[in-house]
Amino acid sequence: MIKITVVSGKGGVGKSSIAASMALVLSKNRDIVAVDCDVDAPNLGLLLGVKKEGFSYKEVGTKEKASLIEDRCIRCRKCVDICVFSAISWDNLPIFDKYLCEGCGACQLVCPVDAIELIKVQNAFIGFTDTQYGFPVVGGQLKPGESGSGDVVTLVKEKAEEIANKRGIETMIIDSAAGIGCPVIASVTGSDYVVAVTEPTPAAFSDLKRVLEVVEHFNIPYGIIINTWNTNPAFTEKIEKFASENEITLLGKIPYDKAFIDALVQLMPVVAYDKRFKKLFKSILEKTLAEVEK
Repeated sequence: MIKITVVSGKGGVGKSSIAASMALVLSKNRDIVAVDCDVDAPNLGLLLGVKKEGFSYKEVGTKEKASLIEDRCIRCRKCVDICVFSAISWDNLPIFDKYLCEGCGACQLVCPVDAIELIKVQNAFIGFTDTQYGFPVVGGQLKPGESGSGDVVTLVKEKAEEIANKRGIETMIIDSAAGIGCPVIASVTGSDYVVAVTEPTPAAFSDLKRVLEVVEHFNIPYGIIINTWNTNPAFTEKIEKFASENEITLLGKIPYDKAFIDALVQLMPVVAYDKRFKKLFKSILEKTLAEVEK
């Protein structure tokens, strides 16, 4: 199976919009599954016209939380002192804050009477549905206040692979979270190619370099897309020079156009909203697939 992951070092550069249009254009020539791996703020389904009630969700658990067995506690306070997350307060007994607890198990280790247990918690949802464009989209959502996004991303990808295997799908388009944290690492792991999206601003360019370091760590080939390139042509040239000097493939440059905003409002990929962009995204995908097949 070919796995193409779309990343961005900085949020708000159009990564998910680009991933949605790439998925739609690619689906015209091959069977695909789109995967939303931004489980903290998923929106790929929305961009493909799917609302929350359209997903078939189930609860999943990837984290543990500490819990007190009161009749064993000898009130030694060792658990309070060891917790670096300030998740344990004291009121004649240790009190565990489920939102601050990271499930590290340090308190359990120092407890001399085994009065603390780690309990599996349901910290997220994962689900899938078929889009109006004829391909499935899989995604997940962390519950409010919960952690473990990297582990949830792994489960989302496993669900996508399960669906792909059942349907004979051989191509996966993954929309990663922005940044370089755990969910991004989990998204990129196992990818055949990474598409990195940036925009012509100093902040986006700086963050692009950081996320490319993550991709290079996993020895995954990649190319870049410069979004809204015409808002700052001079800085676009700077990014192009960086790509050329470092032998990075420039997959495409996407201009600023109000059609992208209108498409977002209509919950549509821009290639479905405005046919003018089909040629551009087809070119981007042709270059991407050529890179994958090298």
